Amino acid sequence: MTNDALFSLDGKRVFIAGHRGMVGSAIARRLENENTNILTVNRSEVDLVQQAPVEQWMSQNRPDVVILAAAKVGGILANANYPAQFLYENLMIESNVIHAAQQVGVQKLVFLGSTCIYPKLADQPIKEEYLLTGPLEPTNEWYAIAKIAGIKLCQAYRKQYGSDFISAQPTNLYGPGDNYDLNNSHVLPALLRKAHNAKLDQADEMVVWGSGTPLREFLHVDDLADAIVHLTKYYSAADPVNVGSGEEITIADLAGLVCEIVGFEGKLVLDSSKPDGTPRKFSDTTRLRQLGWDNARSLKDGVASTYRSALADKLFD
Repeated sequence: MTNDALFSLDGKRVFIAGHRGMVGSAIARRLENENTNILTVNRSEVDLVQQAPVEQWMSQNRPDVVILAAAKVGGILANANYPAQFLYENLMIESNVIHAAQQVGVQKLVFLGSTCIYPKLADQPIKEEYLLTGPLEPTNEWYAIAKIAGIKLCQAYRKQYGSDFISAQPTNLYGPGDNYDLNNSHVLPALLRKAHNAKLDQADEMVVWGSGTPLREFLHVDDLADAIVHLTKYYSAADPVNVGSGEEITIADLAGLVCEIVGFEGKLVLDSSKPDGTPRKFSDTTRLRQLGWDNARSLKDGVASTYRSALADKLFD
């Protein structure tokens, strides 16, 4: 990889859509190390689901760069209970922001998707070209369909208008700003919360959803933010780019790791009556590594720091 960036962030006005979320706040932290002017707007001021306010705000503020991290997110239970909201709100957010970005002449846009866009039974590790080659995982298809549409929007605006819009597909994320509500959180924060509660309750056992056999890859959100800044500078093409850690683990082993870090010494009980989701989801990050980024921290170090941070912020109280 050449050391010369394709795009300079120096002095640019960067709009982070979704700056209060886990991903958006991590990107904001990372951009503090760059010479940029960060633009944000609260949902109370501009609802990204509504087209007119988005277009008006973009026209008034004229960002040079847009990082589209805003999305309605949740785990298996939330996706099952709110399919219409997951599809509609994500479609509207990305459509409004991407269209307005083209209208006001944004120089660079980065759309954040997810590796859940790939077919349920895709060959492993999952290459970017596997997109749309098979059926999706039913437990998150509404979210996945919306994210696929976002990728296609970026490709369409690049093709029709020459817009430098790119998309990145992160694997499962964790870290500061995560959601620890057991009703709608993802697997890793849910396990942290369960293990913490079980430790406090001096429980004899902790129940883990599913068979424990699915393999998952996890990436610390601050590592994602670093990769996104790297892609903003060094990547300009229609194809999506996977962003992952290159490390995978079974859910059962993940639960064991979490219990070790939290200090819960009881028995783990696997509830196989609950859904597993995709059997394996391991992203091929060859494209990202070829672009010069391979800086993910170890899962053990990342989960330990995340737990310390959650305790310090009293997120389990």
